Amino acid sequence: MLKPEEYYFEKEPYYEPVNDEIAVFEAAYQNQLPVMLKGPTGCGKTRFMEHMAWRLKRPLITVSCHDDLTASDLVGRFLVKDGETVWVDGPLASAVRAGGICYLDEVVEARKDTTVVIHPLADDRRVLPMEKVGELLEASAEFCLAISYNPGYQSVLKDLKQSTRQRFVALEFDYPEPELEKRIIQNEAAVDAEMAARLVKFAHMTRNLKGSGLDEGASTRLLVHAAKLIASGVEPVVACRASVAQALTDDSDMLAAVNELSASLF
Repeated sequence: MLKPEEYYFEKEPYYEPVNDEIAVFEAAYQNQLPVMLKGPTGCGKTRFMEHMAWRLKRPLITVSCHDDLTASDLVGRFLVKDGETVWVDGPLASAVRAGGICYLDEVVEARKDTTVVIHPLADDRRVLPMEKVGELLEASAEFCLAISYNPGYQSVLKDLKQSTRQRFVALEFDYPEPELEKRIIQNEAAVDAEMAARLVKFAHMTRNLKGSGLDEGASTRLLVHAAKLIASGVEPVVACRASVAQALTDDSDMLAAVNELSASLF
């Protein structure tokens, strides 16, 4: 059983604002509006949610969505405990009861019949029907529903329905500008400004290959991983191969191309 008190952030999660996303989120929260984060993987959506949970002093319950996620996984189910059948709240119900923030990460990965369960929470009703126990759970003013997805991964089979999309205030995320991305890498890993700048340049070179052999370029998250390896004494070329190239593709030709890019910089 989830304990919401364990999901508070005591220390401020590091986050560098890119635009006015903090102000928009705070305004949406004050008006009890659900929020949708759009952007490529590894660009800071989850860290942003952690930062906002800290700013708002609310517990953050995160659900990583996947193909097998059912409505019961979110709302709750009956379980046998000590010979008795007891009801156990799922993460969504737990967040509603605690007045916390429920963050559904990569929501398009969930089945469409599962995402429908959030609709009553994402409009003026702000309720969660719990049919198995005959309860209509009303959300307090402190509760917030947030979802995220990567528009670049959308397809006919995996898309966010308009009936879902149009319930949310949308915040668009992308990779930071070079100077900001360099500052993030330096903060997250103990590397100097010159090394951080080279990593950022390397990332932009890989991002130029998107659609030309790569589905995505190197994310800020991957750069941080590479920087941490470098700070631990791993050679930059080796660190970029392990943290970036191998993470981006399994294609031998594209692996060679990405490795050549890193070799030209380090």
